[in-house]
Amino acid sequence: MLKLTVILLISFDLMLATIFWPAGSFYWLQGWLYMGLLFTFSIINVVYIIKVNPELIEHRLKIGKGTKKWDKVWFVFFTPVFLAIYVTAGFDAVRFEWSTMTFWLYLPGILLFVAGMLLLGWSMGVNPFFEKTVRIQVERGHRVIDTGPYRYIRHPGYVGFAGWILSAPLLLGSWWAFIPSIISVIALIIRTSLEDRTLCEELSGYVEYSKRVRYRLIPNVW
Repeated sequence: MLKLTVILLISFDLMLATIFWPAGSFYWLQGWLYMGLLFTFSIINVVYIIKVNPELIEHRLKIGKGTKKWDKVWFVFFTPVFLAIYVTAGFDAVRFEWSTMTFWLYLPGILLFVAGMLLLGWSMGVNPFFEKTVRIQVERGHRVIDTGPYRYIRHPGYVGFAGWILSAPLLLGSWWAFIPSIISVIALIIRTSLEDRTLCEELSGYVEYSKRVRYRLIPNVW
């Protein structure tokens, strides 16, 4: 718990810097509202996971042995693109005011954020193998999970994360932030495809599961 608390505090400090340094000011209501939403739902998800799937916390705090090399490369690409969403929003919405977004779009942003965070938390809660990197967790008895949201799509966690990503430009009031946001979602789709292929090739029972649950991210689409 101490390690988790320290990591959460450091993560939120870094997020504060990533959002408010480009803005050039702490007087940004939407920035503080976003941080409040992020903090609240992060705590809700952590408490939920500790209650229903506590062992996952420990495993998500480290990179497990056997992580795929392509996944490490993916993280090197994805991390700066994801952070660029907030950097761009700060420059756009506050410092330079490149674009103007109506505040009425804040409501769909909240709905997208909340739905995404809840789906992400639910996916973690029912899946003890939801580590942060792609690998076959042989030492943990890795098996197919087909309960909860996994009954409907094979990678619900990515759908939840995509909702979080796409909500950020709306909540921070930046049209330009959609550029890194959309690139980030495309990167998630690529990772989904690569992870799905890995599971089909290496995880016992996954091919049969993929025949029962046909779609990776969006029912009747893909």
